[in-house]
Amino acid sequence: MGSRALFFLALLSFSAVSLRSAFAENEADPGLVMNFYKDTCPQAEDVIREQVRLLYKRHKNTAFSWLRNIFHDCAVESCDASLLLDSTRRSLSEKEMDRSFGMRNFRYIESIKEAVERECPGVVSCADILVLSARDGIAALGGPYIPLKTGRRDGRKSRAELLEQYLPDHNESMSVVLERFGAIGIDTSGVVALLGAHSVGRTHCVKLVHRLYPEVDPALNPQHVEHMLYKCPDQIPDPKAVQYVRNDRGTPMVLDNNYYRNILDNKGLMLVDHQLAVDKRTKPYVKKMAKSQDYFFKEFSRAITILSENNPLTGTKGEIRKQCNVANRLH
Repeated sequence: MGSRALFFLALLSFSAVSLRSAFAENEADPGLVMNFYKDTCPQAEDVIREQVRLLYKRHKNTAFSWLRNIFHDCAVESCDASLLLDSTRRSLSEKEMDRSFGMRNFRYIESIKEAVERECPGVVSCADILVLSARDGIAALGGPYIPLKTGRRDGRKSRAELLEQYLPDHNESMSVVLERFGAIGIDTSGVVALLGAHSVGRTHCVKLVHRLYPEVDPALNPQHVEHMLYKCPDQIPDPKAVQYVRNDRGTPMVLDNNYYRNILDNKGLMLVDHQLAVDKRTKPYVKKMAKSQDYFFKEFSRAITILSENNPLTGTKGEIRKQCNVANRLH
C-alpha cells in the first residue's frame, strides 16, 4: 500500500476518533435544554412552581426578589447562582455589595431548594432554581410565561469584585447601560424591555434623594415630586429605614407597560428611567412599548431568555450545591 493511501487511512481513523469523542462529549454535556430534569427529577419544575406560588401568596414581595435575582446573577459573567453564596473568610458575598443594595428574601430560595431536595436529593442546581423562580415570579406578577431551558450547574465562588464591571448603576449613562447589556447579546429594544421590570416593586429613598435634594431635578413631573418628597423627607435617609417610593403608583403589583407611560410623563424615579425616555436610541422603543403591552412582553421574554442563558456552567463544570448559600467544599 502506498504512502499516500496509508496517510489517507490514518486521517480517516483520526477523524473517526475525533467524531466519537465529540459525540461522547455532547452526550455527557447537552448544555441547556428544555425540561433537562425530565428523567432525573421529573417533578422538579412543578415543585419550584408550587413553592413560588405558596411563597407569593404569603409574601407578595418575593416575586420582586425572584425577578431581581436573575438580573444580578446572570448578568455578572455567568448564570451560576454565585449571587446566593454567603461571605467567607476569604471572599465577600455579592449580596453585601452596594450594587445589591435592597436585595432580600434569599432565605426563600433556600425554602425552594429544601422542597426540591426532598424530592430529588443532589440533582437540581441552585442556578436553575434561581432562573425558574424568576420565570414563575414574572408570571405571578401578571407578566408573560417564558419557557426557559435548564441544565445549569452552580459556581463555587463569589464574583463580588466584578459587580461594578458588569452591573450598571442607576446613575450610569445610557451608553454604559447599553454597552453592559450589549456585551451579553441583549440589544437596545431588549434593554428597554428589561428595564420594564421597574414597573413593579419599590425604590429606596437612598437611590432617589439626589434627584430631590438640595434642589429638585427640573426634569421630574412636579405632581410626582410632591409624592416623592412626602415619601423621602430626609436629605440623607437611613439605608435601614423603611423609606421607599413605589415604582408605579398605578399598578404597583403588576408587571405591565404602564412603566413606559410613566417615564414618558417624567415620573421615572431613577435617573436611568428618565434617560430611557429621552435618549434618542431608546425613546422609540419606549413609545412603542407604552402603546403595546404585547410588544413589551415579546421583547421582555426574548431579553430574559438571553440573560438566563449567559455563559452557564453545564456538564461536569461547577457542582450541584447542597445548600444554595454555601459551596459544597465548605458545607
